[in-house]
Amino acid sequence: MSYNLRNKQVTALNFNSPVKPTWCPGCGNFAIFGALKSALADQNLTPTDVLITFDIGCNGNGADKINVYGFKGLHGRSIPIAAGAYVANRKLQIIAIGGDGGIMDEGIHHLIHAIRNNYDITIIMHDNENFGLTTGQETPTTPKNQPMVASPWGVIAERLNPVQFALIAGATFVAQGFSGDQKQLKDLIVAAMQHNGCSFIHIFQHCPSYNKFEDQDWFKKRIVNIDKLNGYDRTNRIKAIETVDYSNEKRYTGVIFEDKTALPFMDRIPYRKGKKSLLKDEVRVYNIEEILEEFV
Repeated sequence: MSYNLRNKQVTALNFNSPVKPTWCPGCGNFAIFGALKSALADQNLTPTDVLITFDIGCNGNGADKINVYGFKGLHGRSIPIAAGAYVANRKLQIIAIGGDGGIMDEGIHHLIHAIRNNYDITIIMHDNENFGLTTGQETPTTPKNQPMVASPWGVIAERLNPVQFALIAGATFVAQGFSGDQKQLKDLIVAAMQHNGCSFIHIFQHCPSYNKFEDQDWFKKRIVNIDKLNGYDRTNRIKAIETVDYSNEKRYTGVIFEDKTALPFMDRIPYRKGKKSLLKDEVRVYNIEEILEEFV
């Protein structure tokens, strides 16, 4: 596939991969990746402008299904890979993709530190409330008391609310979407990528195979665009935390919170002020032969 797209109109088709998707029929991943491709095209980015780091799981199976620079890491490790790439090369548009298991379980500490450092990356979290690739075990976002493959008597632990978690951690951009609304998802991804700092998008994802308890119809009855909420202030962190609480009957989607004044990580480092070069261009080659001779 040609990458010579500079000065040409880019479409979502330019991000298509020849690899056929293998997700279950009706999986929310189809809509999420469709929205992602459209979001990249809307910004007239080319495949070589974008790096996406992937987790393990059903979401990670998208690594070879989108035509960009891709890096598939270990489980729960898509965020630190993205953070390292951002520090090295700020010219790339960097997106970290992970599931509710990878990001809220094994990789939850990486989410915390990406937020507190405000790395200029976009984090997209697919939340189908189960480990779909391994046939439906519970994750930290599975509702309490819900029977699952490895918890036949019901989940004992309290569930985590990813949006509240990100807000409490101090995230400067938080959005929430639904895999049943691809148009809104595309707009949220564009807004997140254009935010100057760490952006977190939580997606309620339909899983037709292992989530029969909060399925497509369940969400359609509860999803409300937060822009329709009279007087909602997306700069009020406390109000945002209250609004997205799972005790509420509704599930609000849209930009939940945004702080346009926060500076991203690299803009806060004193010794980088005034420097226009990228760290990747400052790497030097050192001759270590003499050092190695000491150990021969």
